Amino acid sequence: MATFFLIIIYLAFISLGLPDSLLGAAWPVMQGDFEAPLETAGLLFMTIAAGTIVSSLLSGTVLQRFGTGKVTLVSCVMTAGALLGFSFSPSLVWLMLCAIPLGLGAGSVDAGLNNYVASHYKAHHMSWLHCFWGVGATLGPMIMAQFISGQNAWRQGYLTVAGIQILLVIILFFTLPLWDRVAQISRAASKQADGDIEIGAEDAASQPIKPLQIKGVKFALLSFLFYSGVEATVGLWGSSFLVNSKELPASTAAQWISLFYAGITIGRFITGFITFKLSNRTLIRSGQVTALAGAALLFLPLPTEFSLAGLMIVGLGLAPIFPCMLHETPERFGKKHAQTIMGYQMAVAYTGSTFMPPLLGLLASFATIGIFPYFIGLSAVAMLLFSERLNVFLGRGKRGERLTVF
Repeated sequence: MATFFLIIIYLAFISLGLPDSLLGAAWPVMQGDFEAPLETAGLLFMTIAAGTIVSSLLSGTVLQRFGTGKVTLVSCVMTAGALLGFSFSPSLVWLMLCAIPLGLGAGSVDAGLNNYVASHYKAHHMSWLHCFWGVGATLGPMIMAQFISGQNAWRQGYLTVAGIQILLVIILFFTLPLWDRVAQISRAASKQADGDIEIGAEDAASQPIKPLQIKGVKFALLSFLFYSGVEATVGLWGSSFLVNSKELPASTAAQWISLFYAGITIGRFITGFITFKLSNRTLIRSGQVTALAGAALLFLPLPTEFSLAGLMIVGLGLAPIFPCMLHETPERFGKKHAQTIMGYQMAVAYTGSTFMPPLLGLLASFATIGIFPYFIGLSAVAMLLFSERLNVFLGRGKRGERLTVF
């Protein structure tokens, strides 16, 4: 049963990744159909991101009340409905309205599934879970490309992805009882292993503490902010940097950015096996140092080939960081607060991916896109410093002391 259930969770994460890259792939065609300015895509993206941030912040309360299975089902229904709305939208106003449930549906299911896997499964499953998100994010543009090549039928592309989401809704509906059953089995195994005593739980029960007051949480949130900022900034501006600063053809630059994402996806698949030998903390630190080394290759005065290799190295370095930081959440802060903190982490991560790329664009408008590698390098340094500061905090005293007020 456990294996079958994991397949369902992996499918849910593929579906989570599918819509994420659709708008960027379809917008060149959509823009002409709606006679919209180029920057409208940015407004749609920020509307989706705003919904995701809000639902991530509220996910702790929602998931505790209704459970991960039901929230995942309802979120997928919202996502499928939003994608259907995109495919039939007659105007930009309808696109904006459909962007709201698309964002709201993503936030809760993302936080819920991450916490569910972190609480009930080992670290390698978290890495593979995010590997499957990469599969979905890769398949989305491929599906859209099949419809917009030659016939510009972007609506059929959205309709096809909506159909995939509806299929997942049906699967989730009929497997809903499995969520509670697997959670009960996991809790029973935990009781047998350690008497169901969570270190620090009694203190938390006697002295209610807000998640942001828990020692080290703010440093964890800043680590997520800069991680997502690095990933999203490379994805948005890496191609422009290669074209304008390294004088590569646009097609070649696009291929290398796709390989950056492939590096993340493949790296997470490999990380799943490495977690059997190395701890999450070691993998996080190693990934951050690797990403920083890749960023160094971007701003050093070296031949273009080193910049291309640098992008790949940044992608491989980023691969283990996000899933391992998520899986560490219950270990770092205790299971009692893990779900709420997970929602905060996802919200801050989406904030980083929403606002840091435009920040670089703004800075580049006053300078040149040549500041790209310095921006990536400084962000990678900040991520490493905040992560190490968190390790120092959590390394002091006993684990039960982690619930002291920061």
